[in-house]
Amino acid sequence: MGSVASKGAEAARAYLAAARDAETRFLAELVKIPSDNPPGDCAGHAEVAAGLLHGLGFEVERHPVPEALVRAHGMVSATNLVVRRRFGDGPVVALNAHGDVVPPGEGWTQNPYGAAVVDGWMYGRGVAVSKSDFATYAFALLALEKAAAAGAGLGGTVELHFTYDEEAGGEIGPHWMIEAGIAKPDLAIGAGFSYSVVTAHNGCLHLEVEVGGRSAHAAMPYTGIDALEVANQILTALYAYRKTLSDRVSAIPGIGSPQATVGLISGGINTNVVPDRVTLRLDRRMIPEEDPGEVEEELRAVIGRVAEAHPEARTVVRRILLAEPLAALPGGRQLTELLCKHASRVMGEPVEARGVPLFTDARHYAAAGIPVVLYGAGPHSIEEANAHRADERLPLDDLYKATEVVALTLLDLMSRR
Repeated sequence: MGSVASKGAEAARAYLAAARDAETRFLAELVKIPSDNPPGDCAGHAEVAAGLLHGLGFEVERHPVPEALVRAHGMVSATNLVVRRRFGDGPVVALNAHGDVVPPGEGWTQNPYGAAVVDGWMYGRGVAVSKSDFATYAFALLALEKAAAAGAGLGGTVELHFTYDEEAGGEIGPHWMIEAGIAKPDLAIGAGFSYSVVTAHNGCLHLEVEVGGRSAHAAMPYTGIDALEVANQILTALYAYRKTLSDRVSAIPGIGSPQATVGLISGGINTNVVPDRVTLRLDRRMIPEEDPGEVEEELRAVIGRVAEAHPEARTVVRRILLAEPLAALPGGRQLTELLCKHASRVMGEPVEARGVPLFTDARHYAAAGIPVVLYGAGPHSIEEANAHRADERLPLDDLYKATEVVALTLLDLMSRR
């Protein structure tokens, strides 16, 4: 006769095996409802998600973000969803995924809102990043309830945090909920991919550089101040600076070196007019070992040296975004080890803790002192999932496996010894 703990695990596995079709349908309904950000009109999707969660038997809290705050962050509407399930005294563990997605773009061979399943892969915008983990976390919690009903002695609370502004920075999602006291977890798991347990990620700094000159007729350009000429020299300095970043390498596997990209350029009036204004947008990815304040000072100094050489032009640098890097916090080791153990067994290959070069909402939990680890449904990498590209896709087998990993991790973490 097996132990109570093993009976709980058996009950969880049995439930998940029987619920695969239901989990697939749940995810498909989320994918079929657009929640593109921009424009960020996401309250409708949250209402659909809340209805689906209610259909699974959950009580769902709706937390609409005030309209003025939503618009201040470049969105139209956002409602955060919270589900709480208390099993007794013990830690509060939050599971966070975001329902807003990048617009589909061009090049799809499948309907981006069709949730078509082809050769075991579901296709659709957000199916991997990260509507899939609405399903992973909701069904893992249902499996945990089955384990408790089978006699597994559990202590603690599981919360589902489903938010809608990750693509806009996460400030009115996890950050807002933590600041408002809506959420106060002890530990957190954020959306990720099935073959890695992520404990660190890069930060990101966005700067806007505006160069102001004076327009003039192209027949007499010397009577104006060419903003593009100065901007071109700033670009040259930035690209030279970028080449130096390869010398800095993070000690955390999976992170690599810092990166710098000029992603947007705008300016000029007409072909026959000296440009009076040029604006650049710069993306600087920071490894966890870097200090964001020092990185910003460094970049401003690079730009400032060119600006000082051209006092006739007006150069202004504005910070648009600062996302802090994520590093592992004390207190998250057990969660990390349990995820690695169960993922390695269920996935059939070693799954280890590592870092990733992108940035996520997990940083908001870490900034509040909450140990957070990224793990969820997905293939080996964001590239394999076509994340943020045409034909975004998810292997359904990995969805089912990741759900089992999360359920068994929660079962071990919350079992009373």
